[in-house]
Amino acid sequence: MAYVLGLSHFPNQQIQIDSCDPVPTFMSRKWQGYQTNKQPLQMHNVNPHLAVSGGDRYKYSRRPIIPFLQQVPPDVLLQTTRVDPTMPPPEQQQSRPPTPLTWTVGCQTMYRESEAQTEPYTPEYVTEKGTVPELLTLASLSYTRGLPAGLAEVEMIERAREKRAWEKTLPPVDDVSQLSKRRAMMEELERKEWVIREREIEKLQQVRLQVLKQILEKREEDNNNTNTERLNAIWSKKQVAKDSKFKKMRTENIKSLRKLAAEREKVEGKLSRRNVVSDYSSFASQVYAPQTRVGVFLDRGSELYNVKNRYLNTYEGLLELENSLPDYVTQPRIKLPNLIAGKGGAKKRFEKRLKELDDTAELIKLEKEKQFEVPAPPRFLQKVVRPPPRPPTPSVETPSEEDERRELAVIFLQQLLRGRAIQNMMQEGKEKRMELIDELRSTEALKPEAEKLNRDSKKAARAVQRKQRMMHHKENLANEMLEGMGGKNIGQMSDFLSKELVRLQEEQRIHAFALLAERKRRTREAEESGKRQVEERRRLEEDEIWRQMCNCHQGTMETYLEDIIVRSVDRTADEQARQEIQTKAEKINDIAYELESKRGR
Repeated sequence: MAYVLGLSHFPNQQIQIDSCDPVPTFMSRKWQGYQTNKQPLQMHNVNPHLAVSGGDRYKYSRRPIIPFLQQVPPDVLLQTTRVDPTMPPPEQQQSRPPTPLTWTVGCQTMYRESEAQTEPYTPEYVTEKGTVPELLTLASLSYTRGLPAGLAEVEMIERAREKRAWEKTLPPVDDVSQLSKRRAMMEELERKEWVIREREIEKLQQVRLQVLKQILEKREEDNNNTNTERLNAIWSKKQVAKDSKFKKMRTENIKSLRKLAAEREKVEGKLSRRNVVSDYSSFASQVYAPQTRVGVFLDRGSELYNVKNRYLNTYEGLLELENSLPDYVTQPRIKLPNLIAGKGGAKKRFEKRLKELDDTAELIKLEKEKQFEVPAPPRFLQKVVRPPPRPPTPSVETPSEEDERRELAVIFLQQLLRGRAIQNMMQEGKEKRMELIDELRSTEALKPEAEKLNRDSKKAARAVQRKQRMMHHKENLANEMLEGMGGKNIGQMSDFLSKELVRLQEEQRIHAFALLAERKRRTREAEESGKRQVEERRRLEEDEIWRQMCNCHQGTMETYLEDIIVRSVDRTADEQARQEIQTKAEKINDIAYELESKRGR
């Protein structure tokens, strides 16, 4: 049967589609809904003997269609009036406007979600003429870009306030006498702003360095974790290999020890007398369950009990047995199922392959015909239209030398006029900005004095730094001498302590090895004793199984022999009875013949 599981008439599987009808089979399908039930009653079909409170009470009650109207459904639903008592009379009712498709509904809650929070609303504002509120200085800030304000924004606001207060203290621009004071105050403010800017730059650099440091630490941690996982995987593989190797070595050791123990017992050559009482008292001994390796074969002579049949041992018996069998046994009849077109997978595949073969044959035929096909001449001759010839290139008359000189003179005059106009524009701009030019020239005149002051301050700062370096160098020398003396003592003490620590660790390790070896020895002894007990128990079980099997075979043989003996005794008794009956019948026949012959005489 295993050879025909993939054939088309013996499919591997079948698909059966069950009907999934939501309506149970015991329910009637004649009910068409509530609308069909709302029909006028026919009085001639009403039975006058039926009562509302009798067995047809269910016909006069119905559950409401509105869900969750009541917790407990009523038994009887009374018909309600169709007129709402709260409604005004029809003549006073007004038409209700149509409900729009969409409308906006607002609500106020005590809680909010941070993920759904949008940017805060900024209302429009109007300022009075001639006033500039301080709050408008924060108009450039927006939500998540300075708002809500933090420490940096507060510092910026304070600086802006100080700057506005400082601007109020500045002398006016048109006052020439206080121009130098104004310039000094502006330079001092610019210097302060540069210091603040440098601090901000340093803060940004510190933040960037901190972020970079965190990224490097994270990368180092990831690398360490990856290396640790890799080492753990390698270590686990090595441990598994070591355990398997140790187990194999332990098994080989146990086997070799057993062999040596067995050989040691043989070397001594001790002879022991057989104890007959112990052999017969133990059912696991060789008396009850002898082993085949000793030379005892329990199935020896079993060929005497083989069944010898003429129909199986001779050719004539086989022919007779084959002739006695019916035809459907020797000649199986396989009926192919009728494959419906479009549903059988085998027929589809056969048709698909047949179509592929037909297409391939057509392609081969077309290729062969193309080889012997003569190329056909062109069907239509097309005339090549030549483009029209290009027109002649136009030529310009060469001007005279006098015209060229006149044109060059006009161009030179234009350049002179344009240059003069630019010079006049520059002069007018210089006159308009003469005050600024004078201010710049005065600033350039004051630069040497400022540079001299800067050089003096730099020299003083360098002298102070040099003195600080000398003091720092002296302190470093003294610290180095003290640290060298203390380091020598600390090094000697650390060396002594490290050696003592190593010695203690070695002692602890040796003690741990000793404890581990003792524990391993005890565990091995326990394992060996357990294995020995298991083997002894298994041997007893096998001997008991062998004994029971032998008893079963012995009982089977005895019952078989008893059946054979009983059958043979019955057969011989039957044959003897038949012979005795036959002899008695012959004697009776002889006597009857003699009597009949005497009567006939």
